This record gives sequence, C-alpha cells and structure tokens, in this order.
Amino acid sequence: MFYSVAAPASSANLGPGFDCMAIALDRWTRVDARVTGGDEIVDGGSPDLLGGANLVIDAMQVTARQLGISLPGCEVRVTSDIPIARGLGSSAAAIVAGVKIAGLISGSGQLSNQELINIAGGMEGHADNVSAAVLGGITVAIPTGEGFVAEILTSSIPWCPVLFIPGAAAFTHAARAVLPLEIPMQDAIANISRSALLALALREQREDLLREAMRDRLHQPYREKLFPHLVPVMDAAACAGALGACLSGAGPTILAFARPAANEEVGLAMASAARAFGVDGKYVVIRMAARGCYVEEPSYRG
Repeated sequence: MFYSVAAPASSANLGPGFDCMAIALDRWTRVDARVTGGDEIVDGGSPDLLGGANLVIDAMQVTARQLGISLPGCEVRVTSDIPIARGLGSSAAAIVAGVKIAGLISGSGQLSNQELINIAGGMEGHADNVSAAVLGGITVAIPTGEGFVAEILTSSIPWCPVLFIPGAAAFTHAARAVLPLEIPMQDAIANISRSALLALALREQREDLLREAMRDRLHQPYREKLFPHLVPVMDAAACAGALGACLSGAGPTILAFARPAANEEVGLAMASAARAFGVDGKYVVIRMAARGCYVEEPSYRG
C-alpha cells in the first residue's frame, strides 16, 4: 500500500501576530509512505535537514503514542521545495505531513483538522505555522487548556507575497534566545492593537491599513541584532511600493505584500538592499496557498 500527503510552507507572525498568525505559501513538503510489512519505519530518502532529526518520522511516532494506534512497518520518502531554516515553516510542514500520514497508514483514516493541529501544535509548542499548514490561507491560532483554537481569517488576498530569502540559514532557537522575558506595557499595547487591526485589514482586504497594522514591537526590534538587513530591506520594499513588510517567522527571510503590478520591483529592491548589507539571497514572488495539507496520488513506488 502507498500513501502520500502534501503540506504547504508558511510565514508566521506577519509582524505583530507573534506565535498566533500565519499565511500558507505555495511551496510544499510531500511525504510518500510504502507499507513494507516489516516492523520498522525507515527513511527512504529525505532532504538535507541541516543536522536535524527526521521530523516526519518523529511526528508519526508521536501521533501513534498520543492516539494509541499502531503503525505498520513502512518506508518513508520526503521531498520538499521549502527552504530549511529560513523562517518558512519547513518544520511545521514536515510535522503536519507526518501526523496526517500516520493516521492513514494506521488504518484510522484521515484525522480531523483539529486532531492534526493539536498534535502538531503540541510538538511545535505553538500552532501558528501548523494551523496555516493544516487549513491553508491566513490563520490565527491560540492555545487553550485542551489544545488549540484555530480559524481561517481569509482564504484569498489580492496581493502577492514577495519574499527575500537569504542564502544562509538561521535557527529558531537562536532567534528566540534574543527575546526578553518581559516587555514594556506600551509595546504590548502596540502589538495587541495592531494584531486586531491586521486581522481586519486581511479579512476586509484593506490595503490602506496594512503598513501600520504590520508594525511590530514585540520581537522584530530584538531580532535586528541577528538580522541587520531587516529594517533596510523592509524600508526598501516600502519605497518600491510594498503595502507592508515583516520578518518571516523567526527569520532570516523577509516577507512583503505587494500589488501584482509592483511585485517584481519590490523584490528587486529588497534583494538590492540586502546586498548592501552583505546579505546574499534571492527574491521570490509566491502565491498564498488557499488549501492546507491534503492527500494526493503517491509519487513514489519504491
């Protein structure tokens, strides 16, 4: 038996929505599993994980333990066009795909979106990227005592996400380590108010509100120490016509929203500003992924 699932990339925070908001992006991690009849789950091929664990197999095993299900022996092959350690949700996509395929190969059938988000969000520690990878579109997710509440803010936007993706990797643990344990009250108020405004701007497609709504005082000012190109690249994007810009997740990628007619100019400006700070990379104009993780025809027959 063969099973295959795909889960999209994502960009979390969108400025002020720290650990709760994210957008699904049209880059994908695909997982094929071939049931072998043996007793072990083996890696039949995976992308360079930069020294990390195979999160797909880890997620499969966590799912089995949490749901009390048995997984048959299988060979798992992972393919992905999501850049690793660039703030584009590669780990969330791998975990979500692993949870979903565990339900399939166990014979339990497709797990509900809520089960996917609870298990994958528990592994990640928060469900921002996870919810976008499960539901698609732009999502908001919050932890509760029994898991997570996650909802889609919008499944369509009239703007293009434009990414500047640095060539060098950066790791989430380092980006979290620079954050303070306490923040000034005024910074908290600034972020709460802008998160509410951002949700409105996205849902109502109010481009006139985006730039102010995407300003952040909770994490980006501290992460500038790691990414000195952040503010110059966001400023260059704005000057070229971007409607708003932010650090993508924990970085180092930077995301901007632009009207379709301006997306190439915005991308070129972002890349040029980064080079001025000695940061090589590329810009990518990408679509929002309106759908989340799904089952597809297996691409691997072993």
